[in-house]
Amino acid sequence: MRLGVLDVGSNTVHLLVVDAHPGARPLPAHSHKVELRLAQLLDDSGAIGSDGVEKLVGVVHEALQAAEDKGVEDLLPFATSAVREASNADDVLARVRDETGVELQVLTGEEEARLTFLAARRWFGWSVGKLLVLDIGGGSLEIAYGIDEEPDAAVSLPLGAGRLTAAWLPGDPPDPADIRALRRHVRAEIARTVGEFSRFGTPDHVVATSKTFKQLARLGGAARSTEGLYVQRELKRETLESWVPKLTGMTVAQRAELPGVSEGRAGQLLAGALVAEGAMDLFGVEALEICPWALREGVILRRLDHMPS
Repeated sequence: MRLGVLDVGSNTVHLLVVDAHPGARPLPAHSHKVELRLAQLLDDSGAIGSDGVEKLVGVVHEALQAAEDKGVEDLLPFATSAVREASNADDVLARVRDETGVELQVLTGEEEARLTFLAARRWFGWSVGKLLVLDIGGGSLEIAYGIDEEPDAAVSLPLGAGRLTAAWLPGDPPDPADIRALRRHVRAEIARTVGEFSRFGTPDHVVATSKTFKQLARLGGAARSTEGLYVQRELKRETLESWVPKLTGMTVAQRAELPGVSEGRAGQLLAGALVAEGAMDLFGVEALEICPWALREGVILRRLDHMPS
């Protein structure tokens, strides 16, 4: 059957259409993506303003039309941290439902981490053993660890690249004092969770998902996305640590000229790099592998698991 997953994230609203049935690998058929940056449309009270809600409704309408055009039989719509943490989340969800008919399921941070872990486990299989999964989104950082399909530990921290950029790095290029303050904040937040994971032992394999990690790996010499899903892509901590000082002195325009860095994500790259560096350092990770599957695929896989075969 043809499934559509509509992901209302902190940076983008992304419709992914796949051909799927239980026991088979979901095959991507169509992708429709709009950069909305909901995390940056919050007002002083933490609410998504009327303009932002209007834009969201319009983008959901577009995605629905695209899903209909592509013959989607079942749409799985969900929202993550930007909507989850908005002070007017209930009003936003009601407006989207009333004007588009779409009932967005708001995932908790832990659910995000668990579904992303499921996707990574299915991608790499049982042979990689104990798996540590890191995912940096626009609004949050998810960390999950386990040996089965359900992780033994899963947390979500408010350390998304978009959120941190807006709150901590107003300058272009950012002020060195602001960068140091953000670095301290990131490491303190991550350090609080390390003990929860270390009691399970050292992971056999560490993987990362998300645009941020993909871009950082590309800076480190990993293969371009055009070379396909099955090329192994790695990010070494040593390489990342050599890039962070360079990124701190660059303007957004200069970062956008780097290989693999999109103009829309260039502004968030430094904050994302500080989170990635902090996580790899505090968890003692020397190198990690980039996983092509993430939250959207996890949502699809969970849906397929509950379908009659």
